[in-house]
Amino acid sequence: MQIPRADYAVIGGSSTYSIIFPEDLSLGGVEVISQGTVFSTPYGDSPPVKFFNLGGKKVATVRMHGWRPGVTRAAASQQIFWVFREAGVKRIIADGGVGSVNHLLNPRDLLIPSDYIDMSMRKDVSLGGPYLLAMRQAVCPDIKNSLLKASQKHYEGRIFDRGVYAVTDGRHFESRAEVVMLGRAGADVIGQSMCPEVYLAREIGACYGRVDIVVNYAEGVIRDWDHGELKDIFYGLSQKVAQIVLSALAELSGEQDCGCPELRRDTLLK
Repeated sequence: MQIPRADYAVIGGSSTYSIIFPEDLSLGGVEVISQGTVFSTPYGDSPPVKFFNLGGKKVATVRMHGWRPGVTRAAASQQIFWVFREAGVKRIIADGGVGSVNHLLNPRDLLIPSDYIDMSMRKDVSLGGPYLLAMRQAVCPDIKNSLLKASQKHYEGRIFDRGVYAVTDGRHFESRAEVVMLGRAGADVIGQSMCPEVYLAREIGACYGRVDIVVNYAEGVIRDWDHGELKDIFYGLSQKVAQIVLSALAELSGEQDCGCPELRRDTLLK
């Protein structure tokens, strides 16, 4: 099956999982082209992919990072990014929910991560490209700025335009000792999805950025998290996060003059 062309992509996460994206926003200029399409990839069948038009921009999107029963998270990422590569995607925005390690971050704060610490076990997740990937600019400055402007326009709560995202495997929450360790390492928040997405984006020559809503204090930080509060945030703020993502997409240029493509170089190990 031929994969439609799309210059942009949205990787939906936990902060938009409770809505149908982008239809539930009922915004003008949004037209769904196709949905529920599964593509055959070298890593197994992809999750259902939706394609939509946003003011003339072709966008591909998947729900919840492509995670689903019976498929490893590493394989899900490989499937998604293989489809994105074949579609010609050059700009990717992801969303999610995170726990705060930094004691100054509270639930319902919005964070646009600027860097990461990969503590996951999902190493060597790639598409086999012969590239040397520099990660000194992990997050695209253009996407970061667009997300910041969109957040300031649509979000009434506190917004942070930088922070270090520690990636763990989940699905369990971390222990108190692990949270202390991550805080000493420089992490501000904990999540499960920035890696390997940030690596795979660089491998396919795409820019990557994300926006995350703080949904709980990590274990041992301030107070114990509350399941009801998590539910209220996930269901109560999903529309806001989705609006921020679409608003940032609408502003983004297709020109990659941000320096991200130059951080993918041919490997020297030939």
